[in-house]
Amino acid sequence: MAALGWLTPRRRSATARSVLAGEASAEAARKTAQAEAPPFTEEPAAPDAARAEEEVEFPVAGDDLAAAFFDLDNTVMQGAAIFHFGRGLYKREFFRRRELARFAWQQAWFRLAGVEDPDHMQDARDSALSIVKGHKVCELMAIGEEIYDEYMAERIWPGTRALAQAHLDAGQKVWLVTAAPVETATIIARRLGLTGALGTVAESVDGIYTGRLVGEPLHGPAKAEAVRALAAAEGFDLERCAAYSDSHNDIPMLSLVGHPYAINPDTKLRKHARAHDWRLRDYRTGRKAVKVGVPAAAGVGAIAGGAAAAIALHRRRK
Repeated sequence: MAALGWLTPRRRSATARSVLAGEASAEAARKTAQAEAPPFTEEPAAPDAARAEEEVEFPVAGDDLAAAFFDLDNTVMQGAAIFHFGRGLYKREFFRRRELARFAWQQAWFRLAGVEDPDHMQDARDSALSIVKGHKVCELMAIGEEIYDEYMAERIWPGTRALAQAHLDAGQKVWLVTAAPVETATIIARRLGLTGALGTVAESVDGIYTGRLVGEPLHGPAKAEAVRALAAAEGFDLERCAAYSDSHNDIPMLSLVGHPYAINPDTKLRKHARAHDWRLRDYRTGRKAVKVGVPAAAGVGAIAGGAAAAIALHRRRK
């Protein structure tokens, strides 16, 4: 919750910072998962058609050397968790209207382009860090629980949740793996009844956020490093594990496991998945009209809608 964990989508190999970020995320995830579970757990989702279309031999029941790793944004949940979180913080007067407009613009861009633009992601990450600096970790966790109920619960993809439940029913551990703050991811994982979450780790001293990250955002290669570190600590066999994502940025993580899935894939991931015979699932109600460019009218409409939403929220807060 201390930072927007999004990095640029440029391809690159793992660096010392991404390894540090992955190891820190894995350590935080294990500590949280081993702690006593709070009473904020929803009932598991009922099986649906998505479960029926899964191959009967997978996941293998009772295989405790296997686990499942799910990306969050647009894989488990529609949209980006950090933007919903930012909206909730604005409602609670954590920042000003100008910063809300920036969040609205970033969300509009994300919806239209369907990609993680480097400049927008860097800007949003820096904004989030400055917003939470000096706040208590426990304070943001409590607020995060409220924000989940207000903005996120209704955005969970039923099909993806059913896939996660299939792994849980088989006796396997299921982890979210996301560039979103680890606190946000942990709340979502808990509410969905999952094992835990790997996310971007923000530095805190004596329970107070410093405004700095541990390593770098859990994105791209750093996600793969986090999964690798967690698998080593938990004794998982990655060849028997599954991973799910919508983004080509997660190809490093998907390539680690023996059962990679492309869920609601972007164009690059869809192409890669088909070339490598990966399984695909698409739970969107319709294919996105926008692939390469955005018609001017559509772009203006979306931006105007985002601005209108920001103004309306500003008025309601008053």
